[in-house]
Parts: sequence; structure tokens; C-alpha cells
Amino acid sequence: MANVIEYVKDSYTELVERVTWPGPKQLQEASVLVFVASLVIAGIVFAMDWAFGVNNADSLWQGVIGMIYTYVI
Repeated sequence: MANVIEYVKDSYTELVERVTWPGPKQLQEASVLVFVASLVIAGIVFAMDWAFGVNNADSLWQGVIGMIYTYVI
């Protein structure tokens, strides 16, 4: 039990005294970077899904796989 208490005390000391936490400016920059990266990745996934995905038969674009399915099936 003493080891658990020692571990908690050491963890608290590490988090309060030894860690350098980012400031508000760094947090804002990191948040904007994550937001922009998320939008870019979502756009790439959307484009790949639209280009290669299978849509309804009455859809204007069925995707590459959808076109193959219409010729094979």
C-alpha cells in the first residue's frame, strides 16, 4: 500500500512541478492545426468515397466500383 501512495505522490509532483504546460497561444495554434488537418483528411476521405464508392443506381455518379458492378452484374 505504501508503494501506491508513493506512486500517487510522485505522479502529483511530476504533473505540478516538473511538467511545462503549453500556454494559451500554443493551445490555440495546436487546436487550429488539428482542426485544419481534420478538414483535410475528411475531404480526402470524401473524395475517395465519392470516386470509388458505390452509390444508388439512379445516382449521376456511381463511382468506379459502381460502374464495374453495372457491367459485371
